[in-house]
Amino acid sequence: MTDTTDLTLEQKAALTSGADFWTTKAVPDVGIPALMLTDGPHGLRKQAGASDHLGLADSVPATCFPPAVGLGASFDPELAERVGKALGVESAIEDVAVILGPGINIKRSPLCGRNFEYFSEDPIVAGVMGAGLVRGIQSQGVGSSLKHFAANNQEFDRMRASSDIDPRPLREIYLRGFQRVVQDAQPWTVMCSYNRINGVYASEDPWLLTTVLRGEWGFEGLVVSDWGAVNDRVTGLVAGLDLEMPGGGGRTDAQLVAAVRSGTMDEKALDVAAGRMLDLVRKAQARPVIAGPLDVDAHHALAREVAGRSIVLLRNEGELLPLRRDAKLAVVGAFAAQPRYQGAGSSLINPTKLDTALDAIRDAAAGEVAYAAGFALDEAGDTAALRDEAVAAASAADVVVAFLGLPAAAESEGYDREHIDLPAVQLELLEAVLTANPNTVVVLSNGSVVALPFRDRVPAIVEGWLLGQAGGSATADVLFGDVNPSGKLTETIPLRLEDNPSFGNFPGSFGHVRYGEGIFVGYRWYDARKIEVAYPFGHGLSYTSFAYGDAAAAVDASGDVVVTVPVTNTGEVPGREIVQVYTALADSAVERAPRELKAFASVEVQPGQTRDVELVVRRADLAYWDVRVDAWIVEGGTYTVDVAASSRDIRSTTTVTVTGDAVNLPLTMQSSIGDLMADPVAGPVVQQAIAAMMSDAGGDAAGAGMMADADGLQKMMASFPVGRLAGFGSLPVSMEQIEGLIAMANAAR
Repeated sequence: MTDTTDLTLEQKAALTSGADFWTTKAVPDVGIPALMLTDGPHGLRKQAGASDHLGLADSVPATCFPPAVGLGASFDPELAERVGKALGVESAIEDVAVILGPGINIKRSPLCGRNFEYFSEDPIVAGVMGAGLVRGIQSQGVGSSLKHFAANNQEFDRMRASSDIDPRPLREIYLRGFQRVVQDAQPWTVMCSYNRINGVYASEDPWLLTTVLRGEWGFEGLVVSDWGAVNDRVTGLVAGLDLEMPGGGGRTDAQLVAAVRSGTMDEKALDVAAGRMLDLVRKAQARPVIAGPLDVDAHHALAREVAGRSIVLLRNEGELLPLRRDAKLAVVGAFAAQPRYQGAGSSLINPTKLDTALDAIRDAAAGEVAYAAGFALDEAGDTAALRDEAVAAASAADVVVAFLGLPAAAESEGYDREHIDLPAVQLELLEAVLTANPNTVVVLSNGSVVALPFRDRVPAIVEGWLLGQAGGSATADVLFGDVNPSGKLTETIPLRLEDNPSFGNFPGSFGHVRYGEGIFVGYRWYDARKIEVAYPFGHGLSYTSFAYGDAAAAVDASGDVVVTVPVTNTGEVPGREIVQVYTALADSAVERAPRELKAFASVEVQPGQTRDVELVVRRADLAYWDVRVDAWIVEGGTYTVDVAASSRDIRSTTTVTVTGDAVNLPLTMQSSIGDLMADPVAGPVVQQAIAAMMSDAGGDAAGAGMMADADGLQKMMASFPVGRLAGFGSLPVSMEQIEGLIAMANAAR
């Protein structure tokens, strides 16, 4: 295929923007074809027929897998990879070169309208699961587009607002997941986000798109804009933005040509961007032909399996679940018959099939199953009559299964939620049903967490998230015990919105949102402040029980920490446990959360079986971002390693000693006495001087008092700038002595 030397200036400019909403420009004179890019990330949203100006027309039928809010709860990157392979197959059949996903933005606030597309409040979960999905998609010769890069954590004013974030949380929380996916899976493309970061548009930030993404992480692919994210085409291209979508009808191409001809932009920058577009075309052309038609049933079965693995059993008092097949059941709640199975916006999939929970429950049950809607999804109709009908059904049943959740209009791309409450009409229905029959199971359908004021009064709560097209059958599988629930929470469920760390700093005002909670996002915040929550990060129950043995941890030859722990299924049914590893470092030089997730594993264990689980904590994941040197630093010391079933359910604890990275900061006159005391050269000299001063002062009463509180004096003086000691009171130290000591210490480095 041709390279940039065979192209005119105008052709190179044309290659770097879209021809229409979904395709890139072809250059037929030199044999360059157009490529199609389409929405994902939990299903293929290829627009049927010619694209409209918004790209929102009906799409071809495709398998709607559980969105990331569900898939993430599986904590299983291998499962994500299987979903990715299926997405790749469907994309290849439809001749799609790049599917736009996965989205791995951090769930900073439960109010973000697009949380259903994201995996977690934790960057390790987001990065590991995202890498699995990318590997699967690209194994089929189809590209993925990792999005939305970066710090796009709300929908309000998303095309202008600046996410104002300090360096540590930006690196440790909001970029870490992207780094993991790029370095582990090398997505073909990365999609830059709409927003600004610390005042600079992501689409024209050379630090983000070139220094970090390419220079530090080694990204080899193409950077594409989110649709309409380009603010200034020339500035963006120079910064590292290669492809503008959906394109400006040639207007912005002309701006590039004019910039080159006027000398305000070096043509080499355009050569680089066009070259990356040609590389993408080569990758797409190398894809093996995948013949259709799609195996609809096989992909639906996979969607059902994934949905079953996505469900989180929050509560199960009195072992109300699994349901007896011969029990007389009352199913209430409109979601049972009208499933809410995906979010709204650009990821809206036209499913090949659609299961309802009501049909699946009736198919699985041996006894009577009554149904009453209880409420209308649009809250129209006679609310009292609908509620009375549901109460009558509940009163006559052995067990009630109540389907509650958020209507589609409550959460979507393009806007954020205003609260985390379920609709009042649903809460009123639940109160009436509980009065009629306390044996009630609540099944939730929601793309982000909701408040659960009834959590102590309902014996069983099933968090069903958004489960894709087979979610109805998967829900029945779990309710009747055909599938043992194994999902765990990838986000904390708070008691109140006001407890969330972003409260008061979301969604910002006048074009800025301050990430004032710093690194304390999600469970880090709740655990550090010992705030009671409804359910903690990592929580999820099973129909069996698991016992953890004594954990062990050791540093291997590469510097990673290998953690091993025996896990035994002490119940009577097969089950899957998600083992979580958290680390902590006491007396750290920097502020840290009480514990941070660093590794996890999903392990299937038979009744009575013990499995030795091995988890690897990467040395790089122990590092914090040191703002003094703008680098990742692993702090040396003895780390606590908690092996847990959730962030608040620690099952076994051990320790491991890790050798730290050297941080060689030159001493200056602004360095503190504590800095000098920690220095291997200056430290002994300072200690001797303090000892001598104490000895000389010990002869009088005041001196005796100083000696008695020598430790307190050293602590008080530890942060005193050394350059201010000369002439301070009657201290016997000169500026020349201080300068000499600093010079000697720096020379020894």
